[in-house]
Amino acid sequence: MQIGNVTIENGLFLAPMAGATDRSFRRICRERGAEFTVSEMVSAKALCYEQKSTVFATRSKSAPLACVLARENPMAVQLFGHEPELMAEAARMIEACDYMGCKSEVPPVAIDINMGCPVNKVVANGEGSALMKDIPLAGKIIEAVVGAVKLPVTVKMRAGWDADHINAVELARVAEAAGASALFVHCRTRQQMYAPGVNPEVVRQVKESVRIPVVGNGDIYTPEDALRMMQTTGCDGVMIGRGALGNPWIFAQTAALLRGEGYELPTINERFDTAMEQIHEMVQHKGMRVGMAEAKKHAAWYVRDVRYAALTRDRIMQAETPEDIRAVYDELMAMQKQAEA
Repeated sequence: MQIGNVTIENGLFLAPMAGATDRSFRRICRERGAEFTVSEMVSAKALCYEQKSTVFATRSKSAPLACVLARENPMAVQLFGHEPELMAEAARMIEACDYMGCKSEVPPVAIDINMGCPVNKVVANGEGSALMKDIPLAGKIIEAVVGAVKLPVTVKMRAGWDADHINAVELARVAEAAGASALFVHCRTRQQMYAPGVNPEVVRQVKESVRIPVVGNGDIYTPEDALRMMQTTGCDGVMIGRGALGNPWIFAQTAALLRGEGYELPTINERFDTAMEQIHEMVQHKGMRVGMAEAKKHAAWYVRDVRYAALTRDRIMQAETPEDIRAVYDELMAMQKQAEA
């Protein structure tokens, strides 16, 4: 599939997840088969307003989230907001890499607009998936961003607000008419949040209603899930989110399955070595306090489905340094060897 000038051979995307898909995790996934990544969501209003104060700009929380290094492309920066003019202005700044606090080496290859986030504090402001209740405003936002930048503009949406308002097809048509280059469709409603059970039929309907690429998202935890999404909906690719947490190998495994090849699961040593690589990088980028606070979640995800993991999760959450986590991993591996002896 094609987004702008970028060809995505297998259609394998890493979904944006606030507090999870930072630069370190994006790199880990990219090196293990993710062909296109998306930043954590960036508030357009915050990015624009921070420019009016040198104090806030130098301590910006938004600017680092929008950072794009040359080696990271192809990636998109995801914006959220409900004011077309601010969304357009934020997109212009990101494309030009011209704003206080900017750490980008290059622009992203696309701007993604968030119309799918279900979190209360986002929808309470009329942003994220709340925009699916106001299709005319959603269309104005897409049109404003498309008109503000030369980069392709993509849209991430949900099936609808609730079971009585499944309107992804309507939004998809509006997005295409407004100039969107691709759509990412999470096949749950906002009401469902992240509860088990998705409706891939929505992705199929969207795919059949527009000519631009459509990517399916939701409950993809195995390569077989990804293949099933493609086969049953006809979508052009898959966006993997929580299924990649602690399992970045899912992208390379899915690519192998799409080629009709078998794939191998990572060994425990490989899992833990990869986790430590990511944790050290997070601490390097963010400092010990912030880096460890965020890294512990990832450390726990990497032990998911490992025998005796439940006995170690509390200790992981109490860790203060990467070395503390390494010690827990080493103990867990020793327990595996003892059980196999």
